[in-house]
Amino acid sequence: MPSKELIKKLNEQIKHEFFSAHYYLAMAAFCSQRSLDGFANFFIAQAAEERFHAMKFFNFLADIGETPQITGFDDPRTDFSSLEEVFRLSLEHEQLVSKLIHQILELAQEEKHHPTVNFLQWFVEEQVEEEATMGKLLDEVKLTGDNTPGVLFLDRELAKREFSE
Repeated sequence: MPSKELIKKLNEQIKHEFFSAHYYLAMAAFCSQRSLDGFANFFIAQAAEERFHAMKFFNFLADIGETPQITGFDDPRTDFSSLEEVFRLSLEHEQLVSKLIHQILELAQEEKHHPTVNFLQWFVEEQVEEEATMGKLLDEVKLTGDNTPGVLFLDRELAKREFSE
């Protein structure tokens, strides 16, 4: 049986995942305002993925007989100075989410709550992918700099992204 602290941390992660979705929508709005619809599409798909993550935590809690708790969160940041800043902040945010998931995993391991340990392994792998994606895109955005054709090329590439479960 998971401890109250473990249940609390799992519920808090629902909040963090929903916050991530809103944060990425704010980034999508920034891109959309600059007519970078491909970048906006990327962040809209990213937001859908974060909502999916939140629901995985929600369903897991319900599956182990606990009541998922839905709580509010602060407004996400909406003022960005550049695409480079957006992707730097995205990478930093994914690194934070990884840290939070690792903390929950460590608690579950201490408690020997094997269902939670098993459940979180998917998220550990997912976060490796998330950090790699944001890091690669940050590098590409840095390489393009103010090169309009390069930014437009990336924009067209990111327009192809779709979220699928």
